[in-house]
Formats: sequence, C-alpha cells, structure tokens
Amino acid sequence: MAFMSWISRLRSSTIPISKNLFLYEQRKPSLSTALAEDASQHVLRRWSPVGSSWCGSWLPFALAFSAGSFAFQSYENNGTACCDSPNSDLGNKAVGGKGSTEYIVKGSHKNIPRKLVEELRDICKGNITLDYDERYFHGKPQNSFHKAVNVPDVVVFPRSEEEVSKIVASCNMHKVVPIVPYGGATSIEGHTLSPRGGVCIDMTQMKNVKALHVSDMDVVVEPGIGWMELNEYLQPYGLFFPLDPGPGATIGGMCATRCSGSLAVRYGTMRENVISLKVVLANGDIVKTASRARKSSAGYDLTRLFIGSEGTLGVITEVTLRLQRIPQHSVVAMCNFPTIKDAADVAIATMMSGIQVSRVELLDEIQMKAINVANGKNLPELPTLMFEFIGTESYSREQTLIVQKIASEHNSTDFVFAEDPEDKKELWKIRKEALWACFALKPDCEAMITDVCVPLSRLADLVSASKKQLDASPLVCTVIAHAGDGNFHTVILFDPSDVKQREEAERLSHFMVHTALDLEAGTCTGEHGVGTGKMKYLEKEHGMEALKTMKMIKTALDPNAIMNPDKLIPPHVCL
Repeated sequence: MAFMSWISRLRSSTIPISKNLFLYEQRKPSLSTALAEDASQHVLRRWSPVGSSWCGSWLPFALAFSAGSFAFQSYENNGTACCDSPNSDLGNKAVGGKGSTEYIVKGSHKNIPRKLVEELRDICKGNITLDYDERYFHGKPQNSFHKAVNVPDVVVFPRSEEEVSKIVASCNMHKVVPIVPYGGATSIEGHTLSPRGGVCIDMTQMKNVKALHVSDMDVVVEPGIGWMELNEYLQPYGLFFPLDPGPGATIGGMCATRCSGSLAVRYGTMRENVISLKVVLANGDIVKTASRARKSSAGYDLTRLFIGSEGTLGVITEVTLRLQRIPQHSVVAMCNFPTIKDAADVAIATMMSGIQVSRVELLDEIQMKAINVANGKNLPELPTLMFEFIGTESYSREQTLIVQKIASEHNSTDFVFAEDPEDKKELWKIRKEALWACFALKPDCEAMITDVCVPLSRLADLVSASKKQLDASPLVCTVIAHAGDGNFHTVILFDPSDVKQREEAERLSHFMVHTALDLEAGTCTGEHGVGTGKMKYLEKEHGMEALKTMKMIKTALDPNAIMNPDKLIPPHVCL
C-alpha cells in the first residue's frame, strides 16, 4: 500500500514549471503498478510504466535562469580595444586573494594590437569575431554568478591543432595579450572570464573523433566534443566514456577542470580516465604528454600536470580517453530517510560493505521539493538516496538486496527499484535534473554552488553541520551530494542585486568550505575546479610552499603570463 502511494506521487501534473524554462521533450509513461518479490526475506518493489502522463523534462540551459546577467548592449567599433563592459563603474575590485569576498573581477587591460587582429584573421581563415554581443557572451560563464568588468577583445574559432598553435604563438609574440580557452561554458567558478580582455579561443569547432581503438578500449578525440555526443558515437560499439558532469560539458573543459560526476565512485575522475594529451604551450609548441600505453613509468607525468590546470599552462588540442564496456545489467534504486544524517550514514555503510556501486547520490528534502515543483510530481519531500548497481542480473539483484537491508537498519522508507531501461532513465532524471529544478523554487535568483569534499568517514559530520546552517538561513538552499566519494554540493539561491542576500550566500559557502578544510584531508573543490571563485581557500588547503611551487611551474611554462591569467593561483602568491 505504501509503495502504491509512493508511485502515485510520481504521476505528473500539467502545471507549467515556469515561463523561463524550456521544455525540450514530452514523455508520457508514468509509474503506477508494483510487483513484489520476496528474496531472502527482503522485498524488492519494482515499478513499471503504464499510460499515465509524465511531464516533459526541461532543458538545463542555465542562461535562462541567470537573472543577474548584464543586458546586451550595442557596440560601436571605435577600435579593436573596446574591451570594457558597460558596467565598468563596478570599479577595480580584486578577486581571489586570501579572505576575498568579491566576485566581480577587474583586471588591467591593454589595447590589443590591430596587427594581431589581422594575424588572427589570416590564421583562422576568417573564423573570428569582434561583435560585442558575441564577445560578451563568451566573457560571461552561463552557469556562474562570477563576473568580470572586461570581456574578450576578440573571439577566434580554430578548426585544427595547427591553427591553435599559430594563434597562441602570435599572442605570445605580442607578450601582453591574454588567452582564455573556451569550451562548453558549463563551469561555475569563473574559469572562462576575461578580466584582462585579450583573445578567447573557442574550441567548439574542434569536435572530431580522430581514432577509436575498440580492442584497446580507448578513443582519441578533439577537445570540443561533448561527453554526451561522444557516448552517442560509442554506443554502437558497446563502449562508453564513464564521466558524466553537467550536460553541455566538453572533453577539453573536463580535462582542464579535472571534473568527475556521479559515476566517479566507480570509475574515478578525469585524472584516472585520461591516457594522454596534446597541448599547445604558451610559445606555440605542441607537446604530447604520453603514449597510448595503459601504464608507463617513463619520465614526469605530464598528463596529470595539465589535467586540472584550467588553461593556465596550455591549450588542450587532443585527448586520448580510457573507455569502459556498457554494463550487461543495471538496477537503479531509491529510498527515503527521516534525517539527512541517516541517509549519509547509509551511503558510508554501503561503501564500507565492499559493494561495487556505480552511483550513490544524496538529495535533501528541499531538493526533493524543488523536483516536485519543477516537474509537477508529488515525491516524498524527505532526504533521499539513489543508487545504481551494475554487473550481471543476479549480481545486481544481490547488491540491491544487501543495500536494502543496510538502509532498513537506518530508518529508511519506500525502497523502490527499476530494471527496465526506460524506467531507469525516468527515475535517474530525478537526479540529473536536480540542479536545474532548484530554479523552479526561485526563478529570479542565481545560484552559489559549493563543492566541498571530505574523506568518506567524515561526510555525515560535514553534512549535518552544514545542514544546520542552511536550515537556519533565510535563503533557499538545497543539498545534492555524490555521497559515495564524500563530495557534497549545496545550491544557495540568492538575489544578486541584494547585497545582504549575496553576503549571506557567501557566509554559508565560507562556512562549508572551512568546515571541510578543518576536517581531516578536506578540499574546497572536489570536481568544479578553482577558477576565480576558490582561489581564496588554496593557501589554507595547500600551504604557501605548495602554492609557490605551482607558481614556479606556471612561470616556467608561461613566462609572459598570457595563459588564462588571474585564475587558479591566488594573486598574493609571490616568488
């Protein structure tokens, strides 16, 4: 009876989400019947689709929600150095220094030489723009509340590695022209801002699959291809690339930020899944970091040096990726808990049991409310865990039963699972669309998103302490966590025009980061990267000597400091 009640909540309504949300798909199946099976005295309850309506999911295109974005304004070409945005009265505010609370980046700007513009036009065969709207778009990350007073002076669209090399070499010859690589623009820490103007290199035209080695289970791609596009290409071969960050992310950007996603608990992060890179250095030289061999102890590990470097050391032009076989069978399960600590404890206990889960995701009651509002559902608004188990059919079932028992020992309710491919897809949408669902609660707000990560044993402590602060705040805050590897996100919704709200959002973010750093081996960012937003925490996390070492590497590879300046390394670090 309880299961039937839970299923009925999944029936969609036809109430529109918001005039700001774009519907891109209409799907009709819903869940209304349950089959019960008794196995080892633990009942697994299955759902199956029938003809009831299911509201279409909405396109996660964050630009629609960025209410604080500056309006596009017309641009009169008075020369090639018209870099300042119409909001240049924001002043010269430094970002990223120790203790900084600013989020508007102001860099020193020098006019880009006209000669360079003509060189770039020749190199790119006309694939270049000086249009202000286009430059503004490239200078404002679509998913980030971070902003810069300046925008790029010029945007180029290279179509080959050779063109990228010539672009970078030409900029380096002029010494003062910054370079900002640009991919899917899904990063949220200001990685693609152009605080000093300069040249934005849009890599999205370089999206070819250069070689697929099915027997070796690896693929060579250009950086502009998206991970979702790549997996569509790989599916007929029974292979897939296992990292799944936000929709729209490109492989080059994923390398640059060392991202991961919900499958990292099983397959690792970008660090473990990249075999080799080709990178254009600041002087235009092209470096291949490794061979395709699965392991090597020959020399420095240059591949790992560039993964997570956020475009500050070079521009990635080719990536060799490790692939996985598409699992033979999988089961997706979901259960609710009275408290978020109960849910976190189950995630820890599941990992400690030795079960090879491929996903363990946690959503709090506010996040479940957002999902209900955004999608017209009526799910239980309680802390919720979602699991995915893979392997053979019998092995996946066995894992599911073990986790159901663990969950029952921590006050879980409504443990349900799905095995049918369409059922799993619908159930997993609840998690994949969670971030975008938050804006249904506050459509006119922006989101400050935390990304702390701690050792798994400290996750429950971090989540509990953070949740007390979030619940006491006047802001709407949700929790989304990759609970299997200790990576904990909060989405803090605030009005960017309200100083008090922004300060409160910053206070909450600071609290969570410092709480994580005060716990054993915590980090300020598990997968989003540093950009401009997390620089202020790096000294506490790494210490000054480590930061000086990073600075020395940066200076050695980029002596003119043109590669994505004002990112990753805090401005107060001096040699």
